[in-house]
Amino acid sequence: MTHRSWTTDDIPDQDGRTAVVTGANTGLGFEAARLLAQRGASVVLACRAPTKAEQAANRIRALAPGSTITTLHLDQSSQASVRQAAARLHAQHEHIDLLINNAGTLGSTQRTMTEDGLEATFATNHLGVFAFTGLVLDLLLAAPDSRVVTVSSLTHRFAALDPNDLQSERRYNRDRAYGRSKLANLLFTYELQRRLATAGSETIAVAAHPGQSRTDFTRDLNPVARFLYGPHARLLTGWMLQDGAVGVLSEIRAAVDPDVQGGEYYGPSGPLQLTGHPTRTTSSGRSYDADLQQRLWEESEQMTGVTYDLHADMPPRASQ
Repeated sequence: MTHRSWTTDDIPDQDGRTAVVTGANTGLGFEAARLLAQRGASVVLACRAPTKAEQAANRIRALAPGSTITTLHLDQSSQASVRQAAARLHAQHEHIDLLINNAGTLGSTQRTMTEDGLEATFATNHLGVFAFTGLVLDLLLAAPDSRVVTVSSLTHRFAALDPNDLQSERRYNRDRAYGRSKLANLLFTYELQRRLATAGSETIAVAAHPGQSRTDFTRDLNPVARFLYGPHARLLTGWMLQDGAVGVLSEIRAAVDPDVQGGEYYGPSGPLQLTGHPTRTTSSGRSYDADLQQRLWEESEQMTGVTYDLHADMPPRASQ
């Protein structure tokens, strides 16, 4: 039996829904925000660079006439910025229907620290996501059928996570640090879903990955890698790389497909999940380690000062 590919035609009407997309000024985040706006959603572009965010907002307004597009300054590497962004979101919205944690960084070739004294890749890709989601979770819980979608990567499959060395103090390598942060995204998603389900919440947590996509996310790679990821190498890399307009569909399906269940993981359907239209898939065995999920959660609370107060029959809200 042949199954039809999931495409943009399958995106339901999003009129009346509010979506927050982090890292939406470029790459997959921009594509996600554009698609949601074109389906009628009010979209908040939560970005580190305000000028680039406003430029992206203007581009989406031109592509989706009549859409409501706003911007929010959010630097996930800064816990102060995360708190300020969450406060502004509360001041502007009574609820949000969708949070797509799309923003991330490949990191630096040298181990660097944030203003909070945290290793930058882990701080940006995981701790910023953990804190921001927790601080706006009450806005999601206030909306029926709301979702948190966190974007991981195929690189998580090659990663291990030592809860005693989350800051890569023993040995730092950029690729290793990135892979561990993407594994952390999945551990976070599955533990968040477990806690939401235990509390009886309708809000669900889902994860996705884009496979291998051509976007400017690879701008910090070496010149050879940038060439291979670029459009001029299509004849060489077409089997393993796809355009961002297709790669983004995994996170969009996770965000809007009414059949999606909490705790699921979506990625491309092609060989090795490198390319193809989105389908439900599985992540690495390590990502399903319940003890590791809980340990990472506890360490993340300690490192960010954000706790998720989720209990049945009460309106949860993260505290700080």
